Amino acid sequence: MDYVIVLSRTVIFYLVITAIYRFMGKREIGQLGMVDLIVSILIAELAAMAIENRSESIFLSLFPIVLLVIIQVGMSYISLKNSKIRNLFDGNPSVIINRGKINFREMVKQRYNIDDLLTQLREKHIRSIEEVDYAVLETSGKLSVFDKDSKLYGEYPMPLILDGEIDYDTLRQINKTDKWLYNCLDDEGVDLKEVFYAFYRNKKLFLIRDKDLRK
Repeated sequence: MDYVIVLSRTVIFYLVITAIYRFMGKREIGQLGMVDLIVSILIAELAAMAIENRSESIFLSLFPIVLLVIIQVGMSYISLKNSKIRNLFDGNPSVIINRGKINFREMVKQRYNIDDLLTQLREKHIRSIEEVDYAVLETSGKLSVFDKDSKLYGEYPMPLILDGEIDYDTLRQINKTDKWLYNCLDDEGVDLKEVFYAFYRNKKLFLIRDKDLRK
């Protein structure tokens, strides 16, 4: 009888968790944000405990899992609307190599050592740091690499504004000030809060305004 109960609870939780992850959205494991990862670990733990605890009602076991999913979906919605909340939980991409030079200050900030860098470069079939133009540590922990022989050489877009918020790290990397950025916006006749996304490439500022997305 115990085997039947365990089997039935396992099948039920398998189907429920499959449905939950379909509902939460399709993302690779390496692309999970901090909240997604925490929710995934907790769901796995709660499901394992529920399968082992045969005396507890299955509906009572499902309640905390459903609650976690509601929290995750709610946080995802808030993150879409608020870049500060999104950055708080997911962080920002970090430029580790900028125009062929290693950004040691950013590496220390991210607790990312030279062995980590060399390992991930080898995984990208990069033999030497000298071959790299830009390397960006994404919020997922993956390293995006743009080598000097790439067709994208000299064209890597540096994000300056996202959802009306200035990325001051990028400003420092391109040796510009917020005064320069505001002057560029004035020249375009655009207010900072009207900008959905702005990036710097080939010594030019490119803007995408909120109203452009509604066309």
